[in-house]
Amino acid sequence: MSAEAALAYARAHRAQAVDDLAALVRYPSVSAQPARSRDVAACATHLAARLRRAGFEHVRILPTRRHPVVWCAWHRARGLPRLLVYAHYDVQPADPESAWQTPPFRPSIRSDGLYGRGASDDKGQLVAHLAALEAYLRGAGRLPVNVTCLFEGEEEIGSPSLRELLLRERARFAADVAVVSDTAILGPNRPALTYALRGALGLELDVLGPAAELHSGIFGGAAPNPLEALASIVCSLHDAHGRVAVEGFYDAVRKVSAEERAQLARSGPSDDTLRAAARTPVLVGEPGYSAYERTTIRPSLSVNGISGGYAGPGSKAIVPARAHAKLGCRLVSDQRPEEIERALRRHIARVAPPGVTVTLRRGMTARPVTVDRSHPAMRAAAVAYERGFGTPPALLRSGGTVPVVGLLRELLGIPVVPMGFGLPDDGIHGPNERMHLPTLARAVDTCIWFLSELARDRTRPRLAGAVA
Repeated sequence: MSAEAALAYARAHRAQAVDDLAALVRYPSVSAQPARSRDVAACATHLAARLRRAGFEHVRILPTRRHPVVWCAWHRARGLPRLLVYAHYDVQPADPESAWQTPPFRPSIRSDGLYGRGASDDKGQLVAHLAALEAYLRGAGRLPVNVTCLFEGEEEIGSPSLRELLLRERARFAADVAVVSDTAILGPNRPALTYALRGALGLELDVLGPAAELHSGIFGGAAPNPLEALASIVCSLHDAHGRVAVEGFYDAVRKVSAEERAQLARSGPSDDTLRAAARTPVLVGEPGYSAYERTTIRPSLSVNGISGGYAGPGSKAIVPARAHAKLGCRLVSDQRPEEIERALRRHIARVAPPGVTVTLRRGMTARPVTVDRSHPAMRAAAVAYERGFGTPPALLRSGGTVPVVGLLRELLGIPVVPMGFGLPDDGIHGPNERMHLPTLARAVDTCIWFLSELARDRTRPRLAGAVA
């Protein structure tokens, strides 16, 4: 009956969940921008206070080298599993703000969505767990399992401090299973359970030419131009058919069986659906694969940004002194970020034009992850989705990367359930991001059922005691 009491509480407090999301969106917690560090810290402080009001007695803000982690725990269910709940409260930059219909950090409700940066990725998904946990604590008086929460402030920059924190605080984060809510479902009435995530490698490419900008009338055609050199390097990364042209890039890619490809075709989005979600007239990429396969079972290399020279109003007749590009790779099973980085370094050294100096700096890295679909906690999640949404979930691969999934498994031996609630058209990482509010309500109910299902002896408890 505790699940029924929690559901009744959650349904009577739907407006509170929306208010909580709006409050979080107001914080411009952009982890990538040093100027926003205070905003990230303020968001962590707000979140910690909100967890205390929800009923958690043990709440801490744990410092890291950059942005803090918010931790809380409730460990009173003796003999029952311990669950680690993960989400992140940092967000992507909102640039260009001129593309937003309403200011990105001023939450706005239009139709059935709450709009603002981070509304779906990942503050809305965090709020779903917060509302479910509070519903049990306030509506039923206790949680059905032991719970630890890890709410991170660096996910959008690759979680650079998380490895060190997990190693230092092993006991604090020990658990039998973790749930990570930072993925998507197929639609408002089409839940989906993710069982694979791509890895990632971020790189920054700098090309230096003359010691200073030069007059293009005097030196154009004679002095090496780093922006033109950068353009030639970038153009060499793919062939005319959209396949990555870096030697060795595909060497370790694991072949996916015909049976799994058929299952993905049945469960995953069609090319037309992805094209509509991307709001583009055509889709491009590696031949021989559907768009969904290109974004899940195949790796990719994207140019995320280019800068150099003069981009202001009017003209400036110069040969630039430097140029810069940001590159991002998404990796699949058996690919290792360090091996792909070496392949890219060899390629760039081979194709770089003479007269310029090229440097490549590594940013975020994360290995690809495949989850055991038969794990009891995955079955519990499937039951929870069906009860929360009224229909069984599809099993999906995700093209995205969530670094904590691999870290929890590698460092702490914790199996992870990637149980997300974003929609394909939520606009994450782009302008006018939103959280679909009916989906948020179903997400809260699903999180309540997931806690209830875990308590049904589906995951054998192996830990005892608590860390306060």
